[in-house]
Amino acid sequence: MPEIWIGRDVAGRRRNWWWTRFLSLLFAGMAVATESTATTGRWWWAGVVGVLWLVSLFYMINRGYGRTLLAPDRMQFSTLVSRRAIPWSEITSIEPRSHQTRGGAWWEVRVYRARGRSLAIPGIFTSRRGDKVFEGNLAVVREYWARATAPK
Repeated sequence: MPEIWIGRDVAGRRRNWWWTRFLSLLFAGMAVATESTATTGRWWWAGVVGVLWLVSLFYMINRGYGRTLLAPDRMQFSTLVSRRAIPWSEITSIEPRSHQTRGGAWWEVRVYRARGRSLAIPGIFTSRRGDKVFEGNLAVVREYWARATAPK
């Protein structure tokens, strides 16, 4: 099988940027409200909000631009700050995982390994129920895994 990349499409990256902007405006509003109502000596609250904003901004950008290379012998995760290759032989299962909050739900795909902790596959996540692209990417990853681990 040829090597292919799985990641967010243009529309998915656009939605991710929209949510990143919304999150930035929310944090800016919190910083302004904190600074305008704070008494002398409470400047550090704005600093805490700024640090939380930077962490959230990094997470959103890293999540939006993460992608995965599927090769005949391995899968390779690629994000802004890391590269990791996992041989197909180390993988025991590939499963979707849901996260529920009061604000909604989202799904990601996790790789469970024979040794070590499970890992989220970069570039495969959704916040929509029944997302065809998400289901298609999950099927492709499982197909590569099945072909790589099939007895010869």
